[in-house]
Amino acid sequence: MLYLTIMSMEININCDLGEKSKHHSNKHDPDLLKIVNSANVACGYHAGDGETMNQVVEISKKNGVSIGAHPSFNDPENFGRERMNLSSSEIRKLIINQYEILQNIAVKHGEKVTHIKPHGALNNMACEDIELSTTLAKSIKEISKDLIYLVPTGSKMEKAARKLNMKIACEIFADRNYEDDGNLVSRKKPNALITDPEQAKKHVLTMVKNQTLNCHSGKQIPCEIDSICIHGDNESSLATAKSIRNNLLDNKFKLKSLNNMEKFKK
Repeated sequence: MLYLTIMSMEININCDLGEKSKHHSNKHDPDLLKIVNSANVACGYHAGDGETMNQVVEISKKNGVSIGAHPSFNDPENFGRERMNLSSSEIRKLIINQYEILQNIAVKHGEKVTHIKPHGALNNMACEDIELSTTLAKSIKEISKDLIYLVPTGSKMEKAARKLNMKIACEIFADRNYEDDGNLVSRKKPNALITDPEQAKKHVLTMVKNQTLNCHSGKQIPCEIDSICIHGDNESSLATAKSIRNNLLDNKFKLKSLNNMEKFKK
């Protein structure tokens, strides 16, 4: 019972980082890496380059932040947010190539990639498509059965990963609203984003305490929550991250990097 209680009070904050591009500045990355527990690092396909990957890995190591690959479609023009139809073999190659790019950099710093979280349209499509989500899961498990797969809670990505008995961490989004089916409100809609740090703080605490998704309509969907994502490309990212971290600590949650969570030490 004590073990379960400890586990239930553990939570992780993850953030998409190293996403320097014409769409986004990475100026807040060093400060965000003092707040979050795990970094999802852009691998050059939607944003970022060797310099940004090296920077994020170096600062992550200094701050005890775990390192994850954030693979996407090869679409820097649209920041990886436009849908693309690729074959299973193309998806597999996409994931493995981007993991290897970041892993090679991490090794130079005496670190390693411990989790993977797909980005943008690739992630959104996999949430809705069991065939794509299965391809992603198989590709990640092929790299290593020890990799933690960071997936949106309640999604087809979670279901596919569970079928393969993978190490999974289920995440919610601090700065996004949800539809009644548990998927994110499209960025094309005006109510997609939560930009007020106070609103995001309350949104997160309610979900984590109740282990439910809070939909924009008021509907609540029971789910498992291990991690909270804060997008690094929002203007309010830094204020939101600080507000959420402090509120979780005030409510006696233990903040841990993904690879140090008790559920992955079994």
